Amino acid sequence: GEVCNMINKKYNEFLPSMQSAEELVAQVDGLSSNIDVLRTDIENKVQRDLNVAVAEFTELKQQLERDTLVLSVLKKLQEFDRAIKEHKTALREKKYIAAAQQLEKARSSLRNLESRKGFELKILRALGTELTVQTQNMLCHLGEEWQKLIVWQLPPSKGESSLEAVLHSELHLHTVPSKEEEVAGPPVVSVLQALAVLGELHTRLKVFGQFLLKYILKPLISYPSLQPLTEERPDMFILRFKSEEPTLDQSSPMEVFDKIKLIFEALHKYLLNVPLEQPGEDRKDGRVTLAELLGELIWEELSNCLVQNCLVNSIPTNSSKLEQYTEVIKSTEEFEKALKNMQFLKGDTTDLLKYARNVNSHFASKKCQDVIAAARNLMTSEIHNTVKITPDSCVALPQLPHPGSGDHLKMQKPSNLLHNGTVNLESETKLSQYTFSLPSCRISSSVEQLMELVYQTLLEATVSTDQCCVQLFYSVRRIFQLFYEVVPTYHKESLQKFPQLAAIHHNNCMYLAHHLLTLGHQFRYCTTNILSNEAASFVDLVPAFRRLGMECFKAQMRVQKEEILERLSSARNFSNMDDEENFRAANKAIRQVLHQLKRLGQVWQDVFPVNVYCKAMGTLLNTALAEIVTRIVALEDISAEDADRLYSLCRIMVEEGPQVFTPLPEEDKNKKYQEEVPIYVQKWMTFKELMIILQANLQEIVDQWADGKGPLAAEFSAAEVKSLIRALFQNTERRAAALAKIK
Repeated sequence: GEVCNMINKKYNEFLPSMQSAEELVAQVDGLSSNIDVLRTDIENKVQRDLNVAVAEFTELKQQLERDTLVLSVLKKLQEFDRAIKEHKTALREKKYIAAAQQLEKARSSLRNLESRKGFELKILRALGTELTVQTQNMLCHLGEEWQKLIVWQLPPSKGESSLEAVLHSELHLHTVPSKEEEVAGPPVVSVLQALAVLGELHTRLKVFGQFLLKYILKPLISYPSLQPLTEERPDMFILRFKSEEPTLDQSSPMEVFDKIKLIFEALHKYLLNVPLEQPGEDRKDGRVTLAELLGELIWEELSNCLVQNCLVNSIPTNSSKLEQYTEVIKSTEEFEKALKNMQFLKGDTTDLLKYARNVNSHFASKKCQDVIAAARNLMTSEIHNTVKITPDSCVALPQLPHPGSGDHLKMQKPSNLLHNGTVNLESETKLSQYTFSLPSCRISSSVEQLMELVYQTLLEATVSTDQCCVQLFYSVRRIFQLFYEVVPTYHKESLQKFPQLAAIHHNNCMYLAHHLLTLGHQFRYCTTNILSNEAASFVDLVPAFRRLGMECFKAQMRVQKEEILERLSSARNFSNMDDEENFRAANKAIRQVLHQLKRLGQVWQDVFPVNVYCKAMGTLLNTALAEIVTRIVALEDISAEDADRLYSLCRIMVEEGPQVFTPLPEEDKNKKYQEEVPIYVQKWMTFKELMIILQANLQEIVDQWADGKGPLAAEFSAAEVKSLIRALFQNTERRAAALAKIK
């Protein structure tokens, strides 16, 4: 009340005095006759002499348009004024609906005025303020009425809804119509309808719905001991709780549904059964009950809560109890029907009922959730605990029955396995037994366990009901998708930081890709018909896993390459090696690069398959050699001493470079790979040729070039060789002659 008075006072001081409606009417009449005179004037003149009168006609036409505009603006101002006056009268008489409608009328007049281009009135801002003041004032009144109708008595807790707090909460509805009011139309309707007209009902109802969920509905679902109590007095209705010792930890869905139905029946009787006109909504006749509006706001949250805290727990864990579940489904149907009768629910089967009816699949889901949880645990465990796998090793697989005979199918015969699948081979002998085997490497033990989990789950699927079988099969697909999403993110930092982990992750991905190739085939003859078609394969996931492994590996290679280039950048460009300090810097850079490569060679030893190891180490050694070649070829002047020192630095690389190749733990077996270094290092021969040039005389260089057919020409362009000759030898006729031969 006080707030409203204050607003009124403010408004009276603020608004510039407006012309009274009578004056406006008089002006309007004056203008109307003015317009009639103009109109006849125009018609006479036009008939008399068109040519002469064109200019005058245009002017008169503009005058007419101006006056018409002014007239319509004045009419709208008059409408606005009338609406505001009628609003105030209605509000004084507590005719809330009429008051709200007049405000909306004033609002539409104002909108109309504001939309006119080129007609800016200072008065419009004043009118806008006036409208806002009146609207807020009205909302004040309605807010007070609303708070009288619906009273929450909550304990002074910090907004918790613990059992203790809920027991001390009450809802009072002062909406019980008394005898005299029934004739005049209950105030509830007019308050609610006025709020609806002003577009405020939704907000009020939302808050009410949240309170209802928090202090009444959700506690009833969560605390089995709560019992709702209702009390009706002549002037109000009260809803409160009492607590009884529950017989079980969790109430059955039937008990919960009954309690919630009781609450809604009471609310329906005393509050929600109010029909309202909803402006602008796409309802058929524009009428809607409060129950329907509240339902739209809270049903989703309520049904989720019922599913999560009530139905989920009632899903049986073993198939013997599945039979008894029909009574739960029946009571869910009845619950929904009751809510529909109260118009709280629209439409057909809701999620709640679908959930109850779908008990078989939830039964399967429970099983699937356990599988996924186990898989997730394995994925988030350490990568660095590894196991060695060899071409002979296979997953500890349960034995699968062979489709044709009583024979047992083993992992060891992949060709046979595939042969019985879809691959049509002319004869089995063409494929070696290792065609589908992995090279020796190390993988995380958690990944090996993950594959065992996958095989066990698929085996379980083969003996389940059709629906359960399909769900378990898709759980296995989900395991692989999860691996793809979880592992790179969860272990992101380690995979960037530790080259060894990146290598293991690479192997893990290749190992999984390898199993995905044949996984579907192995189970084709054991599953029910549902999975024996093409759908039950995992081949489509293979490229993604190979890519995942490769991307991680490439990222690690980029890091290592950058580190090598970073170290070589401190070698002072390999120029002026006769300066001690420069020579020391270059020598140190080369030693650091070799040390880095040696360390990598050790952490990747026995982890990567040998061929991957050699390619990776070869690529990195190549990066170092290529960089050194580029730097030396770019030098403009190389003294004899420089050349000797550069040669000695290069020799270190050539002698010690191959020694970083140690793919196997057994020393003697690595010799072979160290001798094959030129195969893996693209620039190896280029580097050797550069060393020859650094030690050669002019004639030897010309011989090595051999008219562009010699070994030197295979590694360097003519321009590079000439540049080196100019840097190494002084400008003499012999040098000129040599340069002439390089083309």
